[in-house]
Amino acid sequence: MNIVFYIWEILSTFVFLYPLFMSIVWTLGGLIFYLRWEKKSSPQLFASPLVSIVIPAHNEEKVIEEVVDNLRDLNYPNYEVIVVNDGSTDRTAEILNQLTKLYSNWLKVVHLRPNSGKAQALNMGILLSRGQFVLTMDADSFLDKDALNWMMWHFLQLPRVGAVTGNPRVLNRTTLLSKIQIGEYSSIIGLIKRTQRLLGKVLTVSGVIAAFRKSALIECGLFDTDTVTEDIDMTWKMQQRFWDVRYEPNAVCWVLVPETLGGLWRQRLRWAQGGLEVLKKHFRIWNDRRQRRLWPVYTEYVTGVIWGHVFIFLSIIWLVSYLLHYFFGVFMVLPFAPFIPKWKGSILALTCLLQFLVSLFIDLRYEGKSFLKYYFWVIWYAFVYWIICSLAVVVSMYNLKIKKKGVSVKWKSPDRGLHTIKS
Repeated sequence: MNIVFYIWEILSTFVFLYPLFMSIVWTLGGLIFYLRWEKKSSPQLFASPLVSIVIPAHNEEKVIEEVVDNLRDLNYPNYEVIVVNDGSTDRTAEILNQLTKLYSNWLKVVHLRPNSGKAQALNMGILLSRGQFVLTMDADSFLDKDALNWMMWHFLQLPRVGAVTGNPRVLNRTTLLSKIQIGEYSSIIGLIKRTQRLLGKVLTVSGVIAAFRKSALIECGLFDTDTVTEDIDMTWKMQQRFWDVRYEPNAVCWVLVPETLGGLWRQRLRWAQGGLEVLKKHFRIWNDRRQRRLWPVYTEYVTGVIWGHVFIFLSIIWLVSYLLHYFFGVFMVLPFAPFIPKWKGSILALTCLLQFLVSLFIDLRYEGKSFLKYYFWVIWYAFVYWIICSLAVVVSMYNLKIKKKGVSVKWKSPDRGLHTIKS
């Protein structure tokens, strides 16, 4: 029985210490990046090479017209837009055909039949593009007018920059879930990318907004069609070929996030499964010492996956023991007290709140002073997101085991939120 107590103590301590340690690392890393690298003034470009904006779309009739209209007045003089309609069954094709007549000088539309998957749609757009550089963005996102200038600055400075990922911001802010995601995009996604970039390697570019050097994409064989998250896979392929991947927080893109639990669950399940696929697919980096700068990123992600499984395991046992005691007065033998938050939970909650406060402070310049009002909603993050994301990791592990190799991934239009805000 002493062994059981010992194992339980180790697991509960791990569940407590891992998020505490990573929160400190992300907060310090985000602050250092902000103070040292985050530029305040607009970059001065000595050239304006053609940029091809590629947008894969599937059943986007509710938002596609707004998204394309938003691209008509970018503060960059040389770009084209290619929308790849991938097997849509709604009015997306009709709307896009009308838009080509209105914006015939810079808009191209490609129709694919049947649904070929997001990766294939991206590849088609890239192959039809004329620019030396390609910006890919989701069909539910609205690009800031200065985003291209900020991203192109990196490509023009160094020839080994293969990709630049931007800064997605939440557009729809009407429900509890969307307000929680405001804090998540700022604190979790923003701080992590700043910290990873500071250390040299990033886990992934953002599929919402990412710019690529076309020669780097071609060298990597374009996007693979057998992965759920093609953006993570491409990031790793580029970095293994020693292309530099950067994060530019000034390249803002406003995105519609899921506002229902079902939509959020499907999104997080896809993200979790895609991450696990990349871990499995790129395990060979451990056999190549030249890839050693990717080892910490790989290790941190694996540790996060383990943490998710342990968290769910302890949560289930704690819940079962509580229910047995509440309904039947039965005490289980295992020592559940160490897992009950108490002082550890207080420390973790305080650290989490400090992390969110730092991230909101950093992002004030992109959101304005009113952004701080969303600080109240981040207290729900641990209650909602830790459970959802951990469950997604567990379920995606099972999905990965039963998935057939070499099968192209099809896609469905995700939850765009209950309320679409006019751009």
